[in-house]
Amino acid sequence: MWVPHGAGTTRSIGVSYRGLKLIGGTAAVLLVVALVFAYTAIRKGVDISRLERLERANQLLAEQVIQTRTRLLQVNDTVAAIMKRDEMVRLLAGLTPNDPGVQRAGIGGPAGVPSPREQVLAAQPLGREALQMQEDVEGLIRRANLLARSFTEAIDSLKAHGERLARTPSIMPTRGWLTSMFAQARVHPIFHEARRHDGIDITAPLGTPIVAPATGWVAKVDTDEGYGRFVKIDHGNGIVTLYAHCSKVLVREGQRVRRGEEIALVGSTGLSTSPHLHYEVEVRGQSVNPFKYIFPESIIVD
Repeated sequence: MWVPHGAGTTRSIGVSYRGLKLIGGTAAVLLVVALVFAYTAIRKGVDISRLERLERANQLLAEQVIQTRTRLLQVNDTVAAIMKRDEMVRLLAGLTPNDPGVQRAGIGGPAGVPSPREQVLAAQPLGREALQMQEDVEGLIRRANLLARSFTEAIDSLKAHGERLARTPSIMPTRGWLTSMFAQARVHPIFHEARRHDGIDITAPLGTPIVAPATGWVAKVDTDEGYGRFVKIDHGNGIVTLYAHCSKVLVREGQRVRRGEEIALVGSTGLSTSPHLHYEVEVRGQSVNPFKYIFPESIIVD
């Protein structure tokens, strides 16, 4: 009903209950439709934004995969170079090179049943690339572990080899002139009869230094009727050296000496006609030619 405040005609409008229901239903439908459109529009906007972010993330991931693949190739080349160096080091250490199959550290073989995660990744190109890189990394780890063990073995061998070389006589014990060689029989300069000569004689001025040809321990310092003042050095591994006719001994029994260290001075004590050094080398109790233990200077190792 419409009732005006001033002059005018009062009006009334009649609406049936059914009409009210129709109007209310229509309004409700319009409201729902409006809400659905609004939700759809908002959802679409969110999906588009999310899709753009995913596309950007996929693009960055693809770039990262390419960079990682490049780094892996570089690391693989570096490992290959290290394995070449490992082969050289093992040869220097007196070890046999690793078998090529062992060097690959078991890379390859049956892949086995893929896990659900691997199945999901394998369905996409980036996922397949990620799985391949994972396999490559695991192979590099195995090869790196192999190299670590190989280098440890080579270091231990080199250390033992170096100690053995340090104890192996390899240089002339004094400077002078070689006047008598190692021989099964020679004419003795004093007795003038054929006698065995178990060493070499090096003539040198009186007082010329005599040095140790390798690392060892002074086993004996004594005086003998034939050798005069002499020194014996035990180098280990069954090798013993002897220095006779010394004018003076500079070391004592039990002392450790190194290659090149002065141990005595050239003299003419004992059965000797002039100042010289009589030098002997014994290997496991047997006299050998000392020249087998005098190496070229270019390969002396200390």
